[in-house]
Amino acid sequence: MLFLLNCPELEIYNSLFTPKYGKWALGFCGGLYEKDNPGGSHESDHLLQSVTSLDLSSRSIHNLITKAFSPSELPILSFLNLRGNPLNENSSGELLKYLKGFNNLTALEVDIPGPLGDNAVNIIEALPTLSLLNGLSTSKILESEKSIVDSRLKPRIPELNAGESLADRVISAMWLYLMTYRLADEEKIDETSVCYVMDELGSALRHSDEANFRVSPFLYMPDGKLESAVSYSILWPTKNVQRGDECTRDYLFGIGEDRQRSARLTAWFHTPQNYFIKEYEKYSMKLQSKKFSPPPVMPCVTNSLLHNNESVLHVYTDIPQVEELLTRPEFVITTEPKHAEIVWTSVQVDEEMKKEVGLNDQQYINQFPFEACLVMKHHLAETIRKAHGAPKWLQPTYNLETHLTQLIGDYYTRERDGVDNLWILKPWNMARTIDTTVTQSLSAIIRLMETGPKNMSEVRLANNSYSLEKHSFFEYETHFTVMNYRGRLNHMHTAEFVKEFEQEHQVQWMDIHLRIKQMIRSVFEAAAAVHPEMHSPMSRAMYGVDVMLDCHYQPKLLEITYCPDCTRACKYDTEAVTRGGGIVKGSDFYNYVFGCLFLNETTHVSFKLSIVWTSLLSIIKQLADRMD
Repeated sequence: MLFLLNCPELEIYNSLFTPKYGKWALGFCGGLYEKDNPGGSHESDHLLQSVTSLDLSSRSIHNLITKAFSPSELPILSFLNLRGNPLNENSSGELLKYLKGFNNLTALEVDIPGPLGDNAVNIIEALPTLSLLNGLSTSKILESEKSIVDSRLKPRIPELNAGESLADRVISAMWLYLMTYRLADEEKIDETSVCYVMDELGSALRHSDEANFRVSPFLYMPDGKLESAVSYSILWPTKNVQRGDECTRDYLFGIGEDRQRSARLTAWFHTPQNYFIKEYEKYSMKLQSKKFSPPPVMPCVTNSLLHNNESVLHVYTDIPQVEELLTRPEFVITTEPKHAEIVWTSVQVDEEMKKEVGLNDQQYINQFPFEACLVMKHHLAETIRKAHGAPKWLQPTYNLETHLTQLIGDYYTRERDGVDNLWILKPWNMARTIDTTVTQSLSAIIRLMETGPKNMSEVRLANNSYSLEKHSFFEYETHFTVMNYRGRLNHMHTAEFVKEFEQEHQVQWMDIHLRIKQMIRSVFEAAAAVHPEMHSPMSRAMYGVDVMLDCHYQPKLLEITYCPDCTRACKYDTEAVTRGGGIVKGSDFYNYVFGCLFLNETTHVSFKLSIVWTSLLSIIKQLADRMD
């Protein structure tokens, strides 16, 4: 500090600009001066007017708006690098307005988020002469609405937390090095996610947006079994590589901003947390401001399909339980779908299938048009958010293909506030927990996207005590409740469960039961409001609703499934816990279902809703029946 006081004309000190910087300092950075040509007072005052490129990066500049740095002094400046400067004596608005005066400025390097703002699009719109921002085409940035354009990010390195086991450390660090792909079977139903680590050379390749090498896996499976496969990594150059050049690869090759490239880089680099937190807060406020208006209540007009001159309804089904247990005289099973009044099937019925098997528009089918808004996980969350915003019964839910930025902001917010950051990743198009992952690692959440998009109430309990200890995540009988797939089966009937639950937790099950029913009603009201195109008078269907209770016994919606597996409902007799109790025989399950949906009966139906879809009424009644 004393040195600067004794040298009041000093413009650069230890490579940093002093508050006295002026034309000489700018000329030095513009290439006008060097060691052998330091310049001096005899130099022309107008030398800056020849400068076209100016690198001012990391010069500790606090004030950019000076007499020396001005459009009149730098009239043909076309490239400017301002990275690494605080510029805290100027507002972003002042800086953008000032830079707009440089009419020939076509390329700009700047920290984003940074002194010029948090949004690349806003910077480009304020500086219309720019064609390149941080080395990327401004037209492409505008097309993709890219917000973060900053490739100079600090890389993540494995963190060693005190008390963490070696295994946990390896699992946390591996997402920085893993390569991934998927293996599909011949029918492309069940797929296998494959992760592998390249050798020392491949793992040493650093990321570059302008990479000079590509990497692809090669898998040799002579006997067709993954466990005996030999995996290779193939590298080849994508441009001319000179001796001494660093070999790099693009960690996100083929992934542009239309697929959230900038946000995905968070898996390997420390991206600006403030940007993501702000985006999450805006998104959260938008959801919280939603006000739902339920569909108008309509009189119930669902009638029995049987008329005076008809004695039976012909049913075609490919579900063995329906074929075996639908024993009511009003229904007769037929093997010809084109001869049936009712088609109850587990497969998708589309126009192509209708044409192939001879179905017509006068047949009742157990599917609704556009029902994907309920039965596909990402569409279900979107439907609920559009109607209700963020209801308490829907856990924070993100579609990683479209809302990764908001999830990262939520993650950083929870991390900042010391809130639990354990996330469940579920495929939207799979069942039986295939490809489901539980993790606290943000890098793992992002990297797992690479292997593709991830899909009477029956009480299911895990065999072991619930635990959030990391070692327990791999224990099937601790975190999975569907024990009929493997292992021993502990089954508890509904009435027995309710009795023990009430005693253990000192609660009334009926209060919980009513909250669950109200939640289900809200879900289907949301579908009715957001997707009125689902209305179909020729549709009757049954859906399974997966519900979880939190520590306050409030219901949380997990998912809704089409044509649920009703094996247990048909297998076990149970004692109803509502509407006076009584034994409900499992063998009569489909008799009750078809009586409700097609004969307008209310036996063992606990409540009745009248909403804008008269045909959707039957769905909700039957859902309630499953909880009875």
